Amino acid sequence: MSDKAIQIANLLAPTVQALGLELLGAEYLPAPGGATLRLYIDVPEAEQPERMVGIDDCETVSREVSAQLDVEDPISGNYTLEVSSPGIDRPLFTLAQLARHQGQAAKVVLKLPQEGRRRLQGEIARIDGDSVVFTVDGAELAVAFDNIDKARLVPDWAALGLASEKPKSGGGKPAPSRKPGAAKPAPKKTGKKKPNQPAAVKPRAE
Repeated sequence: MSDKAIQIANLLAPTVQALGLELLGAEYLPAPGGATLRLYIDVPEAEQPERMVGIDDCETVSREVSAQLDVEDPISGNYTLEVSSPGIDRPLFTLAQLARHQGQAAKVVLKLPQEGRRRLQGEIARIDGDSVVFTVDGAELAVAFDNIDKARLVPDWAALGLASEKPKSGGGKPAPSRKPGAAKPAPKKTGKKKPNQPAAVKPRAE
């Protein structure tokens, strides 16, 4: 996370926790005409997988943190607030989150190139002090956590039952594979709130 995103996440984490949820991290994306503040929330690990984040959770967090941001005012200028569940390709913001998903594959973008690359994909092998050891192309690569710009899990589509099936004998057509993003996303909210619309996105103007 950027320094600004870390500052905002530290500010809002207690509010999200008070709602019985966990703030995984934040993305702050400045842009001409208005920035985007994206918050990723999840239920506490002890309550998974019985409980999952729903639209009602996103609405509640959006409402509460929006009020806090109005008071604290950590962002100058216009911005849009988005509150989202992490999804199956969840972003990983902390060393503890990377450790939690040890043994799973991840895509990583580095701040500074390492061994001639700024992007890598490999298994999270283990945590070694302040470094994350990945298995990339059969070899281990230790990356300092401070050098990780972004990290996301790579879904195991076969394990999730979403990989394409092999065609059956007899000339039948294979079942189509389901790609990331194939599911219809929940509608985003901009402008005035409409009836029965999720309040996961909240615009704000100074």
